[in-house]
Amino acid sequence: MKDLELFSVIQNDRPSDELVWKFAGEDFNNNTQLIVMESEEALFVKDGVIVETFTGGRYTLNTSNYPIIGRLQRFLSGGKSAFSCKVYFIDKAHKLELFWGTDSPMQIRDAEFGFMVQVSARGSYSVQVKDAKKFFNKLVGNIKTFTTLELNSYFRTVFQTKIKTKLATVMKEQQRTILDMNTELEKIAEEMTPDIEKMLEEYGIRLVNFYIADISIPDTDPNYAMINEAYAQKGVLKIQGSDFGRLSSKELLKDIANNPGAGGVATAGAEMGMGMAAGGVFRKFSKPNVFTNATRKPNYNRK
Repeated sequence: MKDLELFSVIQNDRPSDELVWKFAGEDFNNNTQLIVMESEEALFVKDGVIVETFTGGRYTLNTSNYPIIGRLQRFLSGGKSAFSCKVYFIDKAHKLELFWGTDSPMQIRDAEFGFMVQVSARGSYSVQVKDAKKFFNKLVGNIKTFTTLELNSYFRTVFQTKIKTKLATVMKEQQRTILDMNTELEKIAEEMTPDIEKMLEEYGIRLVNFYIADISIPDTDPNYAMINEAYAQKGVLKIQGSDFGRLSSKELLKDIANNPGAGGVATAGAEMGMGMAAGGVFRKFSKPNVFTNATRKPNYNRK
């Protein structure tokens, strides 16, 4: 038999952005040295099956130390006993942030005012490989490398579906107007985290952090102005000393529909016996920059 190149040292020298890296050689000397960093795990694969795993440390691979080597031996090269398999290194260190975002707006009914509006959301998450064998079997297979970019791309569709479903549920359960959701980003993320964790665990991945950076309504949504006006009217009525809780959303929306624009809000207030003058009740409302931590609240002061 022609002598083959046998590797006497197996170690990982992959680029830092790769979660999985396959060692170049597949034929090794008996007594080959295996070096595994503390932040990774090495998988020995034969015929598509993981036959042995190694955590951080230095190992001398021979039949006396690891019986599995005997089952991997298949030839002699230059009088030396040799074994053959594929070796994959799995990076189990924390990774940089990966980003998610809804690919299209969600149709959400505002819990307080009843409007259907389009809502988009975006944020980030960070992950860590928890179960190397499960991760390899679920996602890697026979490819040579697997980068963080590929991981993010793989999960993009799955994340969007899960996030859109859960976000709609949580926002409905909050029973608050969508314009107030900018103050609830952290709470909403916390409520969504268990579902995201469960999804990732199926792939041997641990969720380290999950964040929502922004929830927004497009300016082009036809109901955006209506819900802004309803929100503004609610604030005016509170300033005037009215018990807003006694007014139903239907009553507010009916008034707004019959009296569009800022003048309509003032007229609606007069019709409800608030004694507001149409021209001097409040300043023109500035459109709030909703759904970010830098949200500006409308100025409800009188002129």
